Amino acid sequence: MKQIPRPLPGTYPAYYASYISDLVGEDLSAALRYVSEDEWRTQEMVPDELWNHRYAPGKWTIKEVFQHIVDVERVFSYRALCIARNERASLPGMDENAYQDESRAGERTVPSIMREMEAVRHSTMELFDNFDDKALSRSGIANGNQITVPALGWIIAGHSAHHMRIIRERYLVQPLPSHGAAFTKALVR
Repeated sequence: MKQIPRPLPGTYPAYYASYISDLVGEDLSAALRYVSEDEWRTQEMVPDELWNHRYAPGKWTIKEVFQHIVDVERVFSYRALCIARNERASLPGMDENAYQDESRAGERTVPSIMREMEAVRHSTMELFDNFDDKALSRSGIANGNQITVPALGWIIAGHSAHHMRIIRERYLVQPLPSHGAAFTKALVR
């Protein structure tokens, strides 16, 4: 995948800053590879009996969290495609809870969700790898906010990392080791 550096503040809505700043690596390819590995490590930590567990009333199950990551990645990849292709119309937002209500994640098997996640991630990586410099320089309006094509890719990665952290801390209560330099370098190669 081509080098797509971390976006600068101001090229995306401020509420995404933690998603982007908490990521490992300085290029999008490394960040997406890291979160892909993190998704697989995390799903391997989940015992069968916890996939449909909610850590509190009204919260999503672990299956629903994984499906949510897939859904959001599809929407943000679509936004990146539209903006890269110079779409001038404002792109709609999404109601994540309404999407989740219709996802039927609880009826799916874990392997089917993980296969979909892998396919979507591969598609996302191919999409960003094939954007030329002109496409990567574009910005547009999504959900009422100005955003750039590279920022959308970084937000996809940061969104997944955010939810993997939530799964480990609130569902499994066993966070991975801190992201020290040696740990980080080993995982992004």
